[in-house]
Amino acid sequence: MMKKLQVKKILDKLDELYGVDKDGFLHREPWQLLLAIMMSAQSTDAQVDLVLPALYDKYQKVEEMAEADIEELEGMIKTIGLYHSKAKNMKKCCQQLVAEYNGQVPDNREDLMKLAGVGRKTANLFMSDAYGVPEITVDTHVNRISNKLGWAHHSDPLKVELELQEVLPEDHWIRINIQLIRHGRAVCKARKPMCGDCALSNWCEFQLAAVKEV
Repeated sequence: MMKKLQVKKILDKLDELYGVDKDGFLHREPWQLLLAIMMSAQSTDAQVDLVLPALYDKYQKVEEMAEADIEELEGMIKTIGLYHSKAKNMKKCCQQLVAEYNGQVPDNREDLMKLAGVGRKTANLFMSDAYGVPEITVDTHVNRISNKLGWAHHSDPLKVELELQEVLPEDHWIRINIQLIRHGRAVCKARKPMCGDCALSNWCEFQLAAVKEV
């Protein structure tokens, strides 16, 4: 396991390079943020951002989304991936919120994951963004880079999440997701990682192993 000092140096560098804040999706109410996060799966944040203003102008209350015409809803989000299933889940999710939670979004993972279209990653990200609950969100960038750094040693997202909870101080749990996403998009790319330009290369087990093989 990587020493705490090395972890701190990496975290300090990530703070320096990518900051500690993130831009959130347009929303006025927690249920709107939850739906935006659901829509972002296998889509880009930019694609989701484009549909949100008109969507939330039309459906201003969770009760209105719960009663939405499914074909009309699909038409409003058809530019994002998997829009058929997402529209179905969005409507069903809001119906559950109205019927079971008085229109309020739960603040715990167990109840969140009972909602249509909400898995562990979505639940973690929502709790972090909406309620400031320290949770680690493991997407493909976090998974890949954590393994390269030696912070994790599995491909299963849940196992990676649990490993990162042991490695990272809790005050970095929320922001590590956006920092590693930004690093993954800019430098540590899945197909062609730019190891020569990586500010983390001195601590990266993947890069250090490659150097030894030369």
